[in-house]
Amino acid sequence: MKPIPSPHRLGATLYMPATRQDITEIVLQNKIPDLRSLVICLEDAVSERDIPIAIENLREVMQTLAEVDNSSSNINHHRPLMFIRPRDERMAEYLVANVNLSVIDGLVLPKFTHASLSGWWNVIDSTHLCIMPTLESEEVFDVQKMNQLADILKQHPCKDRIIALRIGGNDLMNVISLRRSRNFTLYDGPMGYVIKMLVAVFVARGFSLTAPVCEHIDDLRLLKAELELDIAHGLVGKTAIHPKQIKCIQRALMVNAHDYAEALTILNSNKAVFKSQGMMCEPATHQRWAVNILERAEHYGIEPDVA
Repeated sequence: MKPIPSPHRLGATLYMPATRQDITEIVLQNKIPDLRSLVICLEDAVSERDIPIAIENLREVMQTLAEVDNSSSNINHHRPLMFIRPRDERMAEYLVANVNLSVIDGLVLPKFTHASLSGWWNVIDSTHLCIMPTLESEEVFDVQKMNQLADILKQHPCKDRIIALRIGGNDLMNVISLRRSRNFTLYDGPMGYVIKMLVAVFVARGFSLTAPVCEHIDDLRLLKAELELDIAHGLVGKTAIHPKQIKCIQRALMVNAHDYAEALTILNSNKAVFKSQGMMCEPATHQRWAVNILERAEHYGIEPDVA
């Protein structure tokens, strides 16, 4: 199997229903500029009655993309990362058996829990597919269960297929009968605790987490404020629900010129502790941060120094 993609490649991950008629054009013709990753959704974005139509549309899209892929050696270098979000393990099993998924990078696993792990692994074990489990069920609020899940995933063979775990903000808010405010970031309510807890549990064990969607499509000011907090919490990439969010998300993922310079200094210094740009630098404790900064810069570039 080829190496799994870096989570830093995800950027703004745009979700779209599998009933959408222009998916092929989006992938092949750069219909949505700057798109780095997309999820074709067969779960919440598709009503029960439209599932047969959605699956048939997906089948046609996958076949067309596979034919183009077979006729062009360069297609994989230009298209966005592509994922499918099935409704459940049974639907995923059907797709693997009956749809050409050769151009798909992986599956987004909805409502992922320890109980569903074995079922999902049975589906993907013999395939090339990577996975992005979504943390969005009631048990996410139980830190003990999250610690158990993280420990299990760390020892399970699926660990080598996990690009990142996705935080399902809207589903988690639904569990506690809330909807995000129009005036505050997700971090200003109960989800602020949940995100911090998930970072402490999963990132500490070597997993990457992606940031929840900001559903206020027209309020880019709020999106920018939330992105600053996403990055401060070490989240990688962010779910997007509208193309206008993509540029904003990926601009926020650019690396500050000061941080880039400091990361290089930390990784190349022979000193145990030193001062840089008014801050203490300690390579022994800042090395992982520095590596992460350089990888982000590789994918998103460096902001110009305006100081």
